[in-house]
Amino acid sequence: MIWLWIGFVGFILVLLALDLGVFHRESKAVSVREAFAWTAVWVTVAISFSIFVYYAYENHLLGVGAAIDPVDGLVNDGRIALAKYLTGYVIEWSLSVDNVFVMAMIFSSLRIPAEYQHRVLFWGILGALVMRGVMITIGAQLVARYHWILLVFGVFLIITAIRMAIQKEDPHADPSQGFVLRTLRRFFPVSANYNGSHFTAIEHGRRVLTPLAVALVLVETTDLIFAVDSIPAIFAITGDPFLVATSNAFAILGLRSLYFALAGAIQAFEYLKYSLAAILALVGTKMLIADQLKEMFGTSFNYYLLVIIALTLLVGALASIAKNKRAAAEKV
Repeated sequence: MIWLWIGFVGFILVLLALDLGVFHRESKAVSVREAFAWTAVWVTVAISFSIFVYYAYENHLLGVGAAIDPVDGLVNDGRIALAKYLTGYVIEWSLSVDNVFVMAMIFSSLRIPAEYQHRVLFWGILGALVMRGVMITIGAQLVARYHWILLVFGVFLIITAIRMAIQKEDPHADPSQGFVLRTLRRFFPVSANYNGSHFTAIEHGRRVLTPLAVALVLVETTDLIFAVDSIPAIFAITGDPFLVATSNAFAILGLRSLYFALAGAIQAFEYLKYSLAAILALVGTKMLIADQLKEMFGTSFNYYLLVIIALTLLVGALASIAKNKRAAAEKV
């Protein structure tokens, strides 16, 4: 099993090296067209990896899938593992949409030039992978040892869903004036000047943080906050560490291109927030009544859940588009 983890981590590092070292060596603004192309690439890579998931679990490659999944008590064969991986990926990918709005606010409030945003997001994603890896390891151990923790996760997700649905977003909120940056400035000298694409510079004989470093700290903090919601959500699907880690990793890897594709239009999808709240409520409820659902739907339940989640996202997106068209027609 250790070799499977080594192979996966090595694969992710190769993808990251190609991304920054080959395809994005020069600092430049990412166009919407390029962003959609890269989003398609990352989604294709994630879906292609599902083929490996199926055959690895179907044949218990290197011992994967040999243990009972602590979430539903099933042994993950190829078909079950495939459903859990894809459902987990769609959940994590959809919850990343909320990240996009906050990232757009961070870059706007700090006035980060477009050509440097990709570099900030690259190192932010790398840090997010490490942080989530630690959280997944801890979460998997908790789920394996204390099954009742799933009930706690379920209640937490339902409360989060309610808060997301009723909470009003402040369009005038300024992340640059928050607690995190006030604390950062208290301990480190921060400059208002850029040093190319570097995160530090030398001013008046001392090393200071550039605005890119400030943006990076905010991006990392934001992902940590959102991970508190998304990590419990994936444990509604499976407690298998490999499925949890891989679905999370591919969702996070596609977050940068998703940001550049949606940042300018995210406010147009007004009802998408309610779709995300509904998804959190759905997976939270699934945690609370998992045994009853397994009796009703059997091992195919995760396929039904995958379809419901996809339809929920589609309804939110279509409702937002329809409202925008009505608003545009009324102005004419």
